[in-house]
Amino acid sequence: MKLLIDFFPILLFFGSYKVYDIYVGTAVLMAATVLQMGLVYAMDRRLPMMHKITLALVLVFGALTLFLHDDRFIKWKPTVLYGAMAIGLMVTVWLLKKNFLKLLLGSQLELPDPVWQRLNLIWIGYCFFMAGINGYVAAYYSTEDWVNFKLWGYAFPLVFILGQGLYIARYLKSDGPET
Repeated sequence: MKLLIDFFPILLFFGSYKVYDIYVGTAVLMAATVLQMGLVYAMDRRLPMMHKITLALVLVFGALTLFLHDDRFIKWKPTVLYGAMAIGLMVTVWLLKKNFLKLLLGSQLELPDPVWQRLNLIWIGYCFFMAGINGYVAAYYSTEDWVNFKLWGYAFPLVFILGQGLYIARYLKSDGPET
């Protein structure tokens, strides 16, 4: 259910873009993201920080796109989001000497500290990669190509999450009885 909630704004954006244009798509994305966050809040009674940041960026960059009638703003939103995430992870680990991923997920996952450190570095690299590839497509390709990339580019996060799951699986303790 949560996976469907996570993907429905981008699917509605894609569909409305294909039927209408980038500006209708942007308005639909903004409305769908507000609805998405309302559903997340209704289910969890809280809105995680990443969701708050995503909502703020969608609304700010979407509003700029609509008010200035300039699609560059919505196209650069993912680059700003991923770049900010990478910088935030770097600041917390190297300046604050904290591992943000461990702080965020440590109550759900019990992993050795070196694994948390590697995961943090992997996430930094992934976020910079995603910021770079979105920035490249936004700058050098048409809006049509960028929208298609945005939809089909979701393969990157899915592959990343799968790879990350395979990596940490060997460190997870089994809850079942030993045989």
